[in-house]
Amino acid sequence: MDPTPPNENSRPIGVFDSGLGGLTVVRELTRALPGENIVYLGDSARVPYGIKSLETVRRFALQCAAFLTQFSPKIIVVACNTASAAAIDDLESFCDIPVVDVIRPGAAAAVAATDAPIGVIATEATIASGAYDRALHAAAPNRKVHVAACPLLVPIIEEGRPQDDPIVLSVLSDYLHDLQRRRLGALILGCTHYPLLSTAIGKLMGPDVTLVNSGAAAAKRVLDLLGGGSAPLAAAGMLQCYTTDNADRFAALGQQFAGRPIDRVLHVDSDDLQARAVAPPP
Repeated sequence: MDPTPPNENSRPIGVFDSGLGGLTVVRELTRALPGENIVYLGDSARVPYGIKSLETVRRFALQCAAFLTQFSPKIIVVACNTASAAAIDDLESFCDIPVVDVIRPGAAAAVAATDAPIGVIATEATIASGAYDRALHAAAPNRKVHVAACPLLVPIIEEGRPQDDPIVLSVLSDYLHDLQRRRLGALILGCTHYPLLSTAIGKLMGPDVTLVNSGAAAAKRVLDLLGGGSAPLAAAGMLQCYTTDNADRFAALGQQFAGRPIDRVLHVDSDDLQARAVAPPP
């Protein structure tokens, strides 16, 4: 899948994230739209975004979007809660195609799932941005919202540790301790890495708490924007990935995240992304 695909139907969906986690959104996109080509950029050399300043994340997000535009995508999906929180307004101003974030669809899905208080677990930057609080209170002004930053989860997941790993369970237990006492009706997995730990999180939170996958909610939004159907291709869509770090490691772990084969993984230097520097809209 080279830049500038030849016809409208083969134009891909562009997806980016700070690393491998956004491939869980690709998993949901493939379920909803199996005929769509997807071009994915994982900025693994600069992961995690969640501990960086919002200004830095905003700059990185605009560079990633600029990289994806060379493929003439029909939609760009910001498969990163931190980038969605920091840069969605700038990305919508920069791109001349629809841009789908994960925060607004995830918040809407949580409000629809319960009338009880809602919890959010996410990176430090996403929590500090207040983006989920704003989105949830816009949809349900009187709803109680409880949040918890979980800074260690992304690097742990990027290491490929299983859900029953003692380190994983210990860290999760610490992060979820306060939320377990809040009588939540739903818990938003406010980072696209976190669905890889959904079984462990679900056991710790209990059966009465609905886990909301923000990536699945974003895929539904993409489905709606594309008119409820996939491109009429003769075969399943291709998944081509780019990473700013080790392509072999990305390929080895990526299929676990995406839940499907990856057709090709290519390296792009982060300097090349920086060369696509885009000034935020005024």
